[in-house]
Amino acid sequence: MAIKGSYRYPLKKIDISDDYLQILIVDYVPPDVNTNSGNLIQRTSTQALAESGNLKKPLYQIILPMPQGIGDNNMVDWGEDSLNPLAAYALGASKNIMEGTPVLDTTKNLMNTVKSVATSGNGQNLVTNYIAAMAVNNLNANVSAEALLSRSTGKVLNPNMELLFKGVKLRSFNFTFNMAPRDEGESKSIKNIIRTFKKSMAARTSSGSGAGLFIDSPNIFQLEYRSGNKKHKFLHSFKPCALTNMNVDYTGSGVYATYEDATPVHMKLTLSFQELNPIYFSDYDDTKDTGVGY
Repeated sequence: MAIKGSYRYPLKKIDISDDYLQILIVDYVPPDVNTNSGNLIQRTSTQALAESGNLKKPLYQIILPMPQGIGDNNMVDWGEDSLNPLAAYALGASKNIMEGTPVLDTTKNLMNTVKSVATSGNGQNLVTNYIAAMAVNNLNANVSAEALLSRSTGKVLNPNMELLFKGVKLRSFNFTFNMAPRDEGESKSIKNIIRTFKKSMAARTSSGSGAGLFIDSPNIFQLEYRSGNKKHKFLHSFKPCALTNMNVDYTGSGVYATYEDATPVHMKLTLSFQELNPIYFSDYDDTKDTGVGY
């Protein structure tokens, strides 16, 4: 497939020492879910795009100057979590039932465990008060068993508090570009860049037998910092992104002013991208020779 358009701002020859941001626009390929030997396997959007070859067959290429405030922010989700001893015992009992241990045997083991705790020191009063507190709470007392236990005994069950891994997060990137066309050629290029971004981020109405029933996904954007004709040797890499927000200020200097052909003399283009997939440990193996990785 031939590229539909290649636009850049400013209109100058790119020298081997020039750094810039390249944005390739490609068709979106949805990740699918397959089963393999009874296990559920889902491809990521990045894998689907790579396997389809779409990343090597861009619809458009847009070259922009290096934005201000270049940076990346990698995040994962960790959060506090607790598990008191009685809840742990109940969890173990439930696990035994799921693994096939008879319910009666599991119940006996749980009761024996609780009994052994209750007969050690002040354990009996603590466990009795805790269970009583839970019973009171079931009568819509609207207070926690832990609070009632603290009121009656001055003690609380050991929460075994830990910081646990909760999941992954998606990165987002915001860029602002100042555009001041110096001639008719740059004016046309800026207009094509703005129009291409707007068109590519828009959803498509479906055609064929399902016309009007569904809408199709917008295009996807592959960003890359480059130096000359090569990938930048230091700055971070991007996974394929969606363009989630775009803003064009046609009065970039705060005053409305245009050239004779109605082109604004100063514009500000703001783009917000979000990666389709999280960053994983194995991703750094693919970028070990290209700067800081993702």
